[in-house]
Amino acid sequence: MNPSPDHIGIVACSAEGAALCYRTICTEGARHLGPHAHPEVSMHTHSLAHYVACIDRNDWRGVADLMLASANKLASIGAQFLICPDNTIHKAFPYLHRSPLPWLHIAEVVAAQAVARGFHRIGVTGTAWTIDSEIYPEKLCAQGLGYVRPSAAERDEIHRIIMDELVCGITKPEQVAYFRRVIGRLKDAGCDAVILGCTEIPLIMNDENSPLPTLDSTRLLAQAALQRAIRNTK
Repeated sequence: MNPSPDHIGIVACSAEGAALCYRTICTEGARHLGPHAHPEVSMHTHSLAHYVACIDRNDWRGVADLMLASANKLASIGAQFLICPDNTIHKAFPYLHRSPLPWLHIAEVVAAQAVARGFHRIGVTGTAWTIDSEIYPEKLCAQGLGYVRPSAAERDEIHRIIMDELVCGITKPEQVAYFRRVIGRLKDAGCDAVILGCTEIPLIMNDENSPLPTLDSTRLLAQAALQRAIRNTK
C-alpha cells in the first residue's frame, strides 16, 4: 500500500488568494490521486488587519511572528510542510528561521516555472510592497532571468486595485483594462511573460486576456504543494 500524501499547511494572509490556492489544491488533487481525492489540507489565518499594521510600519519581524504563530498551530495538528499564498509577506522569510516546518517559497516556484517554459525577461506585478521588494528579483536573477517592474504610477494604481478591491472580492472590467495596459507596456519593454505576483490578480487576469503569457503565482504554488505532498506516494 502506498503511503498517504503529506499534510499541507497553508499560512494564509488575504482571504481571496488563500481561498483560490486551497481550492486549486483540492480540485487538482484528483488529477494525481483519483476522483475526489486530494491531500489533507489545513489552513490558519490571522486577521489581515494585523498583517497590514505590521507592513505599514515596516515591521517584517512582526509579520514573521504572525506567520510563525500560524506555522506552530498547523504543525500541532499534523501539517508536514507549509505554503503561504501571499506574495508580499514572503519579504519576512529571512525571519522564519524558528519555523517548526519547511516552507515552499512562492517566488522560487514561479521562477522555476519561468525557466521551464523558456521565458527570459519577466514583468512583475503585485502590491507596491511586493514590486518594490527583492522577493522576485532575487529569485529570478538566481535563475539567470531578467525582469522589469511597473512604473511608480502603475505600482500605485495596481496596489490600490489589489488592496481596496480584489482582496475584498470586488472585481470590475476596469481592473482588467488597466492591467492589460500595464502588461502591454511591459511587453513593449521586452518582457516575454508576466508574473501575477499577488495571489488575487488571477481572479481577473489569465492567459486569455493578458497581452503576455502569465505566471499565476497562486495556482503555481498550489500545484507545487501538490507535487511535494504526493512525491512519496508513487
